[in-house]
Amino acid sequence: MPSIHLWSDHQPGVLGSTNCEHKKQVLEFSALDSSQKPAGKKEEEGNRAQSPKNAPLPAQRIPDWLPGSLLAPLSAYFPTHTGIVWNAAAGPSDNALVWELRTAQCPVTAEERRSVQKWVCRLRFHTGQLQLDMFALTASVLRRGALRYRDSQCTMATIVSGNKTSQQVKERLKKEVAEMKTQFPGFRPGLVVLQVGDRDDSNLYISMKLKAAAEIGINANHIRLPETATEDEVLQSIVAVNENPAVHGLIVQLPLDSINPINTEKVTNAVAPEKDVDGLTSINAGKLSRGDLGDCFIPCTPNGCMELISQTGVSVMGKNAVVIGRSKIVGAPMHDLLLWNHATVTTCHSKTLDLAEHVGRADILVVGAGRAEMVKGEWVKEGAVVIDCGINHIPDRSKASGKRVVGDVHYSSAKERAGYITPVPGGVGPMTVAMLMKNTVESAKRFLQTYTPGKWNIVFTKKKPQEPQPSDAVISRSCQSKPVGQLAREVGLFSEEVEPCSRSRAKIRLDVLKRMKKQPDGKYVVVTGITSTPLGEGKRTTALGLAQAFGALLNINAFACVQEPSPGSCFGARGVAVGGGYSQIIPLEEVSLQPSGQNELISAASRVVMDTIKAHAHYETKLSEKALFDLLVPLKEGQRSVSPAQLSRLKKLGIEKSDPLTFTGTEIRRFVRLDIDPETTADSDSLENEIMAILSLSSSEEEIQQRLAKIVVATNKSGDPVTTEDLNVSGPLAMLLKDALKPVLMQTVEGTPVFLHTSPLVDIAQGSPSILADKMALKMVGSKGFVVTESGHGANIGLEKFFNIKCRYSGLQPDVVVMVATVRTLKMHGGAPPVQAGLPLPKEYSQENLKLLERGCCHLRRQVECAKAFGLPVIVAVNKFSSDTDAELELVCGQARQAGAFDAVKCTNWSKGGAGALALAEAVQRAAKVPGRFRFLYDSQIPAVDKLRTVAQKMYRAKDIEFSPKAKEKLALYTKQGFGNLPVCIAKTHLSLSNDPMMKEEPTNFMLPIIDIKANAGAGFLACLTNSTNTEMDDPMWPCFHGNNLYHDSK
Repeated sequence: MPSIHLWSDHQPGVLGSTNCEHKKQVLEFSALDSSQKPAGKKEEEGNRAQSPKNAPLPAQRIPDWLPGSLLAPLSAYFPTHTGIVWNAAAGPSDNALVWELRTAQCPVTAEERRSVQKWVCRLRFHTGQLQLDMFALTASVLRRGALRYRDSQCTMATIVSGNKTSQQVKERLKKEVAEMKTQFPGFRPGLVVLQVGDRDDSNLYISMKLKAAAEIGINANHIRLPETATEDEVLQSIVAVNENPAVHGLIVQLPLDSINPINTEKVTNAVAPEKDVDGLTSINAGKLSRGDLGDCFIPCTPNGCMELISQTGVSVMGKNAVVIGRSKIVGAPMHDLLLWNHATVTTCHSKTLDLAEHVGRADILVVGAGRAEMVKGEWVKEGAVVIDCGINHIPDRSKASGKRVVGDVHYSSAKERAGYITPVPGGVGPMTVAMLMKNTVESAKRFLQTYTPGKWNIVFTKKKPQEPQPSDAVISRSCQSKPVGQLAREVGLFSEEVEPCSRSRAKIRLDVLKRMKKQPDGKYVVVTGITSTPLGEGKRTTALGLAQAFGALLNINAFACVQEPSPGSCFGARGVAVGGGYSQIIPLEEVSLQPSGQNELISAASRVVMDTIKAHAHYETKLSEKALFDLLVPLKEGQRSVSPAQLSRLKKLGIEKSDPLTFTGTEIRRFVRLDIDPETTADSDSLENEIMAILSLSSSEEEIQQRLAKIVVATNKSGDPVTTEDLNVSGPLAMLLKDALKPVLMQTVEGTPVFLHTSPLVDIAQGSPSILADKMALKMVGSKGFVVTESGHGANIGLEKFFNIKCRYSGLQPDVVVMVATVRTLKMHGGAPPVQAGLPLPKEYSQENLKLLERGCCHLRRQVECAKAFGLPVIVAVNKFSSDTDAELELVCGQARQAGAFDAVKCTNWSKGGAGALALAEAVQRAAKVPGRFRFLYDSQIPAVDKLRTVAQKMYRAKDIEFSPKAKEKLALYTKQGFGNLPVCIAKTHLSLSNDPMMKEEPTNFMLPIIDIKANAGAGFLACLTNSTNTEMDDPMWPCFHGNNLYHDSK
């Protein structure tokens, strides 16, 4: 029995936009005779697929039960709710009848109504001369057979909206970001978009990304490099973002619109894989290709496609998937993504044969070929999921722009057959941006998995001490130091802030302080000591051990700051190492014997000043004032100009002019002549010491230039000070010392970071590491970290200068004072024979002697009082030597507590490293929680005499001070010159509380003689020299290199 088919030639996508579902109608006229069976649906579809469009139906034999006298129209039997009307029209051939089908009741727009094509139904039956008129059906047929209408239920495809899905993704990400902020207050995922050039299309895409990031709560920043940017500049920008822990996603906007050649592949792969939220690096692509989906970032477009597929509810597992296109951005990763989600995947491309056949077998079709409407609707498998990634423009006169956007799939025809389809625009496009945001949030989540606020991700070396303990050099060589670049990254430094000098040493640029300006400071611990023997008490060893204990054992950010050694001092009795044993800086040879160059730069600066003084003195006697003026302010292109230093000199002279051409003869004479008194000229050693102190007390490049300009190099014949600014040499000095201003980064045996910077002498200067090193370290460790710095000699000397000079200028206030003491030194103060470097220790130091030790503890009590005078908690660290007994150690600790120390602990960090200072670190932690009330020893505005008297009486227990005539004269001169309000720095022996190195224990009631005073105006203090008695203690120190073949051992 035949079936009469009505089918359509129309474009279904036009009506699809009105959500009006139209059905392909299949009419079957069935006889009551059950022997006649209708054709099946699959057979019908097969016949239709094999027939070309608009071809006549195959000839059918007209059954004898169908008479030709039927008069009732077919519309009388067709369901009226369909809104269909039938109109007869003339056919294109003599043996065909054609009917025109139009919409009557569907709610379509005027534009859609105009674009609806005619639905043509052609029915042909060839039985000799018989033609059947379908409008002549009569009731007699209905009595013998039944007209049955069957709806095939094959609806148009469901549209998968990318706009709606992307909005759902964004809302979900917004909640996740809010949860992050709740768990980690102040934290925000960070995203950077790096652009080269100023293309309009790139700007549009970037604005979409920035807008989406703002909606979600991501901190997004746009870095635009000019079109003149080179490849190196682009790579440097990428490295800077890679190292920024506040950035979790980096997008390099392509194309790179530069006038210079740039390797896009190289630039793309320069992005750190963990921040490659575009998923374009080779590492992420490789992980995706091998199925490591949880350990990589998936490119945003394929990721968005998978999200859209999941919205359909269609399972990918076991499906036949076809991907058209093999680009690195869409096709290739889409293939891998479908494959590892258990689909059977075929990738097609421009060379693929029988593309339509491959498409026809696809349950899931993803097209990213970049060719407008390449995939035809009739190719698509019935019910398939079609994801169109293409964005193309084709001409369209109806549009204002003359073109419209289409995808790679012929949407209107494909919608007739697909089960689900994405539109263009509004499909995959919005999902790409949403997936970019998703990857950024995912990157932030991964970061937070290993992130502890304010905590470094640093690796410490666990070193097992050897028995018997080897020499410092052997220990150093047995430890493999981390590359300094790795250490810098671990402590939060960026590569652009690090200037490697070698594998183990680097200089750190001052940009770190600018970047970390808003970062809170950590806890500040200063290590001092008691008046020591010539062999030292191990202050630096204890400081390094304490920092190691904080870091390796307590898992707290910790930095040590120590003075940089000079090669000469390294060969003294205290050994070559900086620190000692298992608490030293490595590698030993590099830190001790290969200086960083700061001393050389300081010596060069001193020579420049001395040579300039000599040149001025010489030419002032040889040349006329006009000739000197021509040398100082040379004529260039008819113009003369003064330097900033010369302008300052003019203001000091009261000459309010800046144009040298307007100077009078008197003004020229005053300007060019310094009239230096040769008897007052500074010597090179004094200049070097002051420049070193300036380097140590400066906090910035601007400050060091200001300080260098104030250096008083002589006095003129009128009694006024002559400065480096008067010599017009302060600018060149600042340039010369610019590199010396950078702290040096190294590490200890256990991998704890250390800054080495400056080495001002403690007798005629403040004797401590630089302010810059301390400030930088305090920012880097964060609010919960600890910085351990040192002060020279005993608390009465080094600590007093640390507080009254260094802290006054730095604005920093320490939290805890650690005072290092030893049984050996206290026995010396108790009356044991003197200790001389290079000679064996007397037996009293190697045998237990509690009486001698208790007598010497009066010195410890006095030093604790000196430290407590500044209002801070004091912890006594008793540095244990192998000959010390438990009874002796307990005695010292007890005496320290009685003296008012917050605590007293035994330390074995020389032999055990950080583990030997663990008890000390825990005590420091407790003390740091105690609110201190730091105070200076004196007010800077009181007269210099009163400052000297305060220090002498409170720190040294002197009865009073007495001035030599020379000191009185100089003090009066400096007060007149305006230097009377500077802090004072008393230079005296470090071997006693008094000025006599032979006076031990606790000398009191002595007069402190001041024999000379020098104004270090640049450094900012008055250096006051005392009359220290020369004794046999000043004998030369026996060098340590005898018996140590350092060169041979270091090979």
